Amino acid sequence: MTLKHFMTMAAGATALMAVLAAAPASADDTKLEELKAQGFARIAIANEPPFTAVGADGKVSGAAPDVAREVFKRLGVADVVASISEYGAMIPGLQAGRHDAVTAGLFMKPERCAAVAYSEPVLCDAEAMLVKKGNPKGFKSYADVANDQSATIGAPGGGTEEKLALEAGVPRDRVIVVPDGQSGLKMLQDGRIDAYSLPVLSISDLVKKANDPNLEVVAPVQGAPVYCDGAAFKKGDEALRDAFDVELAKLKESGELAKIIEPYGFSAAAAMSTTREKLCAAAN
Repeated sequence: MTLKHFMTMAAGATALMAVLAAAPASADDTKLEELKAQGFARIAIANEPPFTAVGADGKVSGAAPDVAREVFKRLGVADVVASISEYGAMIPGLQAGRHDAVTAGLFMKPERCAAVAYSEPVLCDAEAMLVKKGNPKGFKSYADVANDQSATIGAPGGGTEEKLALEAGVPRDRVIVVPDGQSGLKMLQDGRIDAYSLPVLSISDLVKKANDPNLEVVAPVQGAPVYCDGAAFKKGDEALRDAFDVELAKLKESGELAKIIEPYGFSAAAAMSTTREKLCAAAN
C-alpha cells in the first residue's frame, strides 16, 4: 500500500467517524432536546388527590405532578402540561405518543414494567376500602367481598384495585368500574355499591373532603401489597427516563423529595426503601 493510498483511507475513516459522532445514537437521545425546545412535557394524570389534582382554575398539582414538574425543570424543560386519563388508557396513550410521561400513581407491576420504562420509585401507598359506618358487611379484604355473594365493590377502571378484586374472586359483574373519586363516594352513599376501593391516601383525602360521619375507612386491606409508582415513559425513551432518574436521585439525597411529597402524606423514606428492579420483579 502506498503512502497516498494510506492517507486517502485514513481521511475517509476520519470523515466517517466525524459523521457518526455528529449523528445521534438513536431517536431516544433527541427526546429530551425536543422537550427542552418545546418548553413543556405532556403528562397523563388521573385527578386522584393526593397523587394528582386539578383545581377549578385548571392548575395541576398533587404529589406526582409536583415531583415531575421539579425534575423536568432541572432537566431544562420549563413546565408540564397535564391531561386527565383513566388508568386503563394511560399506557396505550403513552405508547401512541399522546403523552411524554405518565405521572399518576401508576403502580409498578411486572406486566406494566414490560410495557413502559419506569423511573425509580416516587410515591408509595397501600390499599383501602371506603364503607358505611360500622363496616356492616365486615370487610377486611377483597376475599371478604368475594365471599359475600350480594356484595359489590367500586374501583377505577384498569386500576390496581379492580385487578386485586378480580384476582380475589369477586365476579366481574360485582366489580363496578367507577370513573372518579366523587362518583365512587356518591355511589357508596346512595347504596349502589357496598365498598369503594382506592389507595389509602386517596381514600383519606376523599373522606376528609366529604366530611360525612356515616363513612368509615378500612385500611390497609388485608392481603393487599404495598405499592410504589414511578414516572412511566414510552419504551424507546430510556435515555429520557435515565436523565429523569439522575435528577430524582438528587431530590431524594438532598431531602427535596421529602419537602415536595410529605405535605401530601407520602413518605420519602418509603420511596427510598425499594427499587424499580425489585418492584418490577414482584410476583404480586
